[in-house]
Amino acid sequence: MKRIVLCCSAGMSTSLVVTKMAKTAAERGLELNIYAIPEQSLRDELDLHGRDIQAVLLGPQVRFKLAENKKLTDAYEIPIAVIDSVAYGTLNGAKVLDQALSLVI
Repeated sequence: MKRIVLCCSAGMSTSLVVTKMAKTAAERGLELNIYAIPEQSLRDELDLHGRDIQAVLLGPQVRFKLAENKKLTDAYEIPIAVIDSVAYGTLNGAKVLDQALSLVI
């Protein structure tokens, strides 16, 4: 199953976004495994599941880690971006899902 990975700092708000993204994906008939991990675990996640990951999104609180993590995702040819802060702050799962999907298309 294809994966969308959200990387964050603590994970509380991000887990709510993930829940809303997963609900929207299911409503659209998309089979995606959407989940959040701590940003510092991205290297291990790529080693384990790199070929199945479609996109990586960083939470706004770890946006300063984009360049560092882009080096990791580039090795797997996986797009990475920072989650739109308004969509994140309002827990707009549909908009965050659209952002992730726009990276893949």
